[in-house]
Amino acid sequence: MNNPNPVKIVETVLRDGHQSLCATRMRTSDMLPVLEALDDCGFYALEAWGGATFDSCLRFLNEDPWERLRTIRKHVKKTKLQMLLRGQNILGYNHYADDVVSEFVKRSVANGIDIIRIFDAFNDTRNLECAMKATKAAGAHAQGTLVYTISPYHKDKDFVKLAKELVDMGADSICIKDMSGLLAPYAAYDLVSALKEEINIPINVHSHCTSGMGAMTILKSIEAGVDIVDTALSPFAESTSHTCTESLVYTLAGRERDTKIDVNKLYPIADHFKKVKADLEKTFDLKGNLGINPQVLSFQIPGGMLSNLRKQLAEMGVADKYEDLLKEMPKVRADLGYPPLVTPSSQIVGSMATMNVIFGRYKMIPKEVRDIVRGKYGKTPGPISEELKKLVLKKGEEPITHRPADDIPPQMDKMRADLAAKGYPNASVEDVLSYASFPEVALEFFKKNR
Repeated sequence: MNNPNPVKIVETVLRDGHQSLCATRMRTSDMLPVLEALDDCGFYALEAWGGATFDSCLRFLNEDPWERLRTIRKHVKKTKLQMLLRGQNILGYNHYADDVVSEFVKRSVANGIDIIRIFDAFNDTRNLECAMKATKAAGAHAQGTLVYTISPYHKDKDFVKLAKELVDMGADSICIKDMSGLLAPYAAYDLVSALKEEINIPINVHSHCTSGMGAMTILKSIEAGVDIVDTALSPFAESTSHTCTESLVYTLAGRERDTKIDVNKLYPIADHFKKVKADLEKTFDLKGNLGINPQVLSFQIPGGMLSNLRKQLAEMGVADKYEDLLKEMPKVRADLGYPPLVTPSSQIVGSMATMNVIFGRYKMIPKEVRDIVRGKYGKTPGPISEELKKLVLKKGEEPITHRPADDIPPQMDKMRADLAAKGYPNASVEDVLSYASFPEVALEFFKKNR
């Protein structure tokens, strides 16, 4: 290791911590009492927005996600605020036109975001181009993302090649995003080392503890010279979430890579979030986290999906098919060209696997799976199975090979007009973007709050 600098920490309690353990149900009011204290800890950044928080605010909490961001920014004056963006999907599940992506990024930065972590479910850099350019144009930090997974098409050399592409696109840092806890400790050491040899911008490791390897993976990444790691304060740490912040700070104290964070400042904040978590689990009837499950190394499903899939099968009266579903997931993933399982590909693969175990293999094929086969989500890491191609593609039809968003005409003016026709002629740009992202959910929110 040749990195003598302190390890920088991205604290995820305001976003991925509660998304992983409490279905993204933390309210802005739950955050307010400790925002100044969090700002005073010396974190590199607070991950506070993006991911599923936008949808959850509108759909479940009757909160304006833009107002949440402005509120956090008002109270956090020293620490960078970070968000997670799904590239051309923004925060939704489909591709949007470039004008919507650009405007969303612009308004995110204007409302308080400093760092945007940008990823694509297939690691297709064409789907990151627009968001990366918009982030740079807005003056924010563009973090290019390697979505980590294990397959015949995801070796260290493939990730290094991808990282170089992201550097060429203007990335200010690179994140290894291990959303399912698949990154093994020694594999992390090797990958971080390989990246450090080839690129000169900071490396950030984001890993979950679902498989039980999280803390070991973070420590080996640090030994390899990683610059930044994601952690979560103890009430929202471990299990399907991240390595515990306090534990890592204590581990590194007095060592060469000391974080320079005073662990005693973290304990009162953690005490606050213990109460928040207990209240969320009671208020929203959450069943708590799923616990460590090393079998994720086989079926590779992000932790938040497992409980949803089990619940869906139970509601359909086929709870006994759960083990069959776990076996079917890797098969469907292979048929679809080994995409990393992260939103939206995880949901698409999960839905297809569910249909296969209930109705028979590929007897019913949803639109999203057909769109993957047709190239509308981008280039898959590996080849799509010939069986699926025959079932989906018409005679003579070829999958598209260009950037999928090139086929989407500008949408902002249409969205404004649609909102005006529905009774909101003076909608703010932020409201138009909320409507573009989640039309029906946003309209329900507007009816109650506008």
